Amino acid sequence: MTPNEIEALFTRESGEFLFARWGRPIVPIVFGVEDETLATVKGAFEAVVALAGHKMAETDPELGANCMVFFFRDWQELLEVPDLDRLIPDLAPLVERLEKGGANQYRIFRFEEDGAIRAAFVFLKMDKELSKIPAETLALGQVVQTILLWSDAAFRTQSPLAVAAETTILRPDIAGLIRAAYDPVLPGVAQDSSHALRLFARLEQPQ
Repeated sequence: MTPNEIEALFTRESGEFLFARWGRPIVPIVFGVEDETLATVKGAFEAVVALAGHKMAETDPELGANCMVFFFRDWQELLEVPDLDRLIPDLAPLVERLEKGGANQYRIFRFEEDGAIRAAFVFLKMDKELSKIPAETLALGQVVQTILLWSDAAFRTQSPLAVAAETTILRPDIAGLIRAAYDPVLPGVAQDSSHALRLFARLEQPQ
């Protein structure tokens, strides 16, 4: 992976470079799935957080849970979730926009005062397309896209996952980048594209 490729993964379609990682332990909670799928999603969080060298916790002292994952069949179901409109202002217009756009997934981030990730909301409408994807693959892909603030176009043309020996795995280049991104020497937030060079330098070091 080149510095330019790394830079592209954090450069938004608007042209703005923005990198952010979690500033607090991640406390995930999953809605709308059976226990088996719940364990799969939690396992994906544990694997990716361990890869990053970050931490998970049982509870967030301020928020309770800070990473909420919703599985549902229809976007309108979100409007029925108690208090969700308090966590996500303008929820109704957002749902209308996602419905009109035919979206089957959406992620929203909240940030600390310094810009690090404070909370994340992951919405997955289980349409025919998403329902075809094995739970392990779907969970891993979503957690990878939540562990950092990637560009809005980062994985539009190429998934962060790959298949090896009939098993879906995290692409080694993306795994290395996540590890580098959580190097404690690096800042948790960066708005200058030179940060891509810092990440690249850490990719080069033997793991």
